[in-house]
Amino acid sequence: MAKPSIGYLGMGIMGTAMSGRLIDAGFKVTVWNRSVEKCKPLELKGAKVAKTPKEVIESCDITFACTSDPSSAREVVFGHDGVLAGISAGRKYIDISTVDEDTAKEIAKAITAKDGIFLEAPVSGSKGPALQGQLVFLAAGRKDLCDEAEECFKVMGKRTFFLGDVGAGARMKLVVNMVMGINICALSEGLAVGTEAGLQGKDILDVLSEGALNCPMYGLKGPKMLAGDYDPAFPLKHQQKDVRLALGLGDQLGQPLPLAAAANEALKAGRAAGYGDDDMSKVFETVKKAKK
Repeated sequence: MAKPSIGYLGMGIMGTAMSGRLIDAGFKVTVWNRSVEKCKPLELKGAKVAKTPKEVIESCDITFACTSDPSSAREVVFGHDGVLAGISAGRKYIDISTVDEDTAKEIAKAITAKDGIFLEAPVSGSKGPALQGQLVFLAAGRKDLCDEAEECFKVMGKRTFFLGDVGAGARMKLVVNMVMGINICALSEGLAVGTEAGLQGKDILDVLSEGALNCPMYGLKGPKMLAGDYDPAFPLKHQQKDVRLALGLGDQLGQPLPLAAAANEALKAGRAAGYGDDDMSKVFETVKKAKK
C-alpha cells in the first residue's frame, strides 16, 4: 500500500526534526514555514517547499502543523491563504502545536465545518526525542485519523495515546509541560543552594540518580546546566508559555497551582533576562542570580 503524501507546516526545532524523519522513512513530504529559509534543510533532503499553508493542505493526504503558540496555530489556519482556505471534504489536518483547549476546539470546529478531518496530537518530548523518533503523541479527535496516521506517528515517536474528544490532548500536554517546568525549577534551586553550600554539582546529581528522585530529565539537563550549556532543545520562552497556559486551565477549574505559579515567575524572570531563546534549563541562571 502506498504511503500517504504528507504536508508539514512549521519548521522550528520540532517540526524540522519530525518532518526530516518522515522524509528519511520514504514519505513524500511538502513543507511550509513563514520564514522560507528554514525549509532549506528539508528541501535538500528531498521535500517540496510550498508557498502557503493553503497549497500544502490542497496537495497532501495528511497535513501536520507544529507551531509555537495559540496565536501562530490560529494564524496558520485562519490567516490569508491558510489551511481553512484550502481545506475541503475529506482533507486531513493534525495539529501538533501546544495550545490551550479553547484554541484546539476552535480550530477543530472550523476544519470540520468544511468537512475536513481533524486530530490534535501534541507531543511529549523535545529536540533529542524528536530526532531519535522517541516522542509520545497525545492524540484526541477523530479516532479513524489517529489510526490512519499511526504509520507516521511510529516514525516520529515511540507511543501514541488516544485520549478522546478534542481538548483532551491539549489538557494532557499542559499537565506534562507544567510538571516539567516545575521540575526544572526544582532542580535549579537544588543545584543553586547545594553548590552555594560547598557541594559539588556532580555529586548532587549522582545522589539524586540513586534514589526515588532519579529522573531522566535531571540526568540529561543537570550536567549541561553545571557546564553552562544551554543550546536549545526546548526554548525557555515556550516552556514559560506552556506553564502560563496550564495556570489558565487551573483558573478555569478553580484548581490552585502554587508550584506552577512559582515556576512561572522564575521562567518569566528568565525571559526578562534575555534567556527566552535559550534552553528552558537556563532558568538555573535566574535562580542563581536571585540569591545575590
